[in-house]
Amino acid sequence: MTWAVERHHESPATFHAREPEPARRAVWICEPSGPALVLGSTQRTSVVDADACQRAGVPVVRRRSGGGAVLVQPGSPLWVDVVLPAGDPLWDRDVGQAFLWLGDVWLRALADVGVSASVHRGALRRTRWSDLVCFAGLGPGELTTSGGAKVVGISQRRTREAARFQCAALLRWEPAALVALLALADATRAEAAAELASAATGVAAEPDPLLDAFLQHLPA
Repeated sequence: MTWAVERHHESPATFHAREPEPARRAVWICEPSGPALVLGSTQRTSVVDADACQRAGVPVVRRRSGGGAVLVQPGSPLWVDVVLPAGDPLWDRDVGQAFLWLGDVWLRALADVGVSASVHRGALRRTRWSDLVCFAGLGPGELTTSGGAKVVGISQRRTREAARFQCAALLRWEPAALVALLALADATRAEAAAELASAATGVAAEPDPLLDAFLQHLPA
């Protein structure tokens, strides 16, 4: 089987609205045309400081996969969605196990660009901030450095026809910029930024070689 690889230079809202029709093996690479604060499917808009987002010129977008908020900006993260049709040899009915093959692809890709990482194969790990911020928690298939900082986040939208895995490889990590857009008291915002500083980290690699390595390691 081959993978259809598509590049999309567009707004995060337009990209999230895409549907895999017909469902087939595909890799969608998003090159955001502008910033966005992307909320998980179950997050309420009340977690957002609307005035702060307006002042910063950052629209609020909702994705259909789960998890916490992600600040998307042109150039970071490296944003790759992987579409897998139901019944594919890589398909796993266990939604927790379904991420693991993709985590292994990222693991090999990171190794190719000199980044040592590991795939989390256990249950979801929650923290004080994980319901609010995506990179504050750790789910199956996601990757961390040897020091435990998260570098690749993966969320999933699943239908009867396909699974859409949304992958974000951090190229830089700026938690203060993210929490500045959330509805938090000033003291809580400062506390969150300080605690989140060590929760994740940017990949010490250029995006193009990392993307090339990812595509090369996708299973046939």
